[in-house]
Amino acid sequence: MLTAPLSIDVRRGAIASLGELLADRRIATEGRVAVAVGPGQGDAIAADVRPSLADCEVFRVPGGTVDAAVQLGSQLRGGTYEAVVAIGGGKTIDATKYAATLAGIPMVSVATNLSHDGICSPVASLEHEKGKGSFGVVMPIAMIVDLDYVRAAPEQLVRSGVGDVVSNLSAVADWELAHAETGEPIDRLALTVARTAAEALIYQPSSIESDAFLTVLAEGLVLSGMAMSFAGSSQPASGGDHEILHAIDRLFPGTGNHGELAGIGALFCHYLRREYLGEDPSRVRIVADCLDRHRLPLTCKHVGLSAEQFAEAVAFAPSTRPGRYTVLEYLNLPEDEILAAVHKYVQEFGS
Repeated sequence: MLTAPLSIDVRRGAIASLGELLADRRIATEGRVAVAVGPGQGDAIAADVRPSLADCEVFRVPGGTVDAAVQLGSQLRGGTYEAVVAIGGGKTIDATKYAATLAGIPMVSVATNLSHDGICSPVASLEHEKGKGSFGVVMPIAMIVDLDYVRAAPEQLVRSGVGDVVSNLSAVADWELAHAETGEPIDRLALTVARTAAEALIYQPSSIESDAFLTVLAEGLVLSGMAMSFAGSSQPASGGDHEILHAIDRLFPGTGNHGELAGIGALFCHYLRREYLGEDPSRVRIVADCLDRHRLPLTCKHVGLSAEQFAEAVAFAPSTRPGRYTVLEYLNLPEDEILAAVHKYVQEFGS
C-alpha cells in the first residue's frame, strides 16, 4: 500500500496539470485512463480535461454507495484501464477509491470541494443497506485540488472540512489515552502528522475567503489521509469524535454533514476531558473558537438535535467502533450522567 501520494497539486488552475500528470509513466504507461465523475461539477470538469486525455472513457458515479462502487469496479476491470481519475466530492472519491481497489489499479483524486479527509485517505465511507460503513482501500496515488472549482462548491461544504481536520486533536488525544491505559501501540509519526494538520489550520489567521487558507485546509486533509496510511488505520484522525458522528448517522440520518458532526464530536470529547480528566481548559476553548470563527456548529442544537438525542448518540457511540478505545470507553458514563454532561455542554457552548 502506498504511504503517500506521488503528487499533490493545490492551486488555482491546477486541473490543467492533469494531462501532464497522467503522462507520468509511473501512473499510466499507455494512456488507457478511466474518468469517474459525480453529480456535481464532475461533468463540467471532465469536459474541461477531456482534450488533454485523448484515450479516456467517462463513467458517472450516482452516489457514495457500496453498490455504485462495486459496479464501477466491474466496469474498470472490464475495460483494462491502467488508472482511474475521480472528479468530484467526497462521495464520488470514496466510491472510486473502493472501485479502484477492487480493480487493482491506481487512482488519482481530483477534489471539487474540501468537505472531509476522504479526498485523500486509505478509508472509504460508503452507504449500504444497513447504514454507512468504513472500508479499507488503497489511497490515491496523486491528488489535484483546483481552488477555482473549490470556490464554486457550496460554502458549507468547504467550511465542514475545517471540522474534520480539527477533530484530529481529539483523535490524537484518544490514541494517547489508549496507549497509556491499554498499552495499545502508537505510531508517533502518524500522530505527529495528524496533530500538525490540525494545529496548522487552527493557527491560520485567515478564512475560506483566501487562497492561503484553502491551501492550508487542503494540505491538512491530505496530511490526515497520510497519517491514517502511516498508522494502517483511521485512528490518528478518528476517535470518540467520529464514534459520535457515526452514531448520529446511524440513529438520526440526515443530521448535519460529516465535517460539522466531527467538529461537534471533537468539542464534546474535549469538554469531557476537561471535566473528568483535568485537561488544560485552553484546549477546549481553542477548538470552540476555531469552529466558531469558521461558522461551524458547536453543539447538537445547532444541527437540530435535542440534548436527549445527542446523549443517546453518545451512549451508542462506542458500539460503532468495536475495539477502539477513546475517552468515551474510558469514562463509560451511565446514561443519566451522559445526559447531565450534555446539558452542561450545551449551556456553555450553545449560545
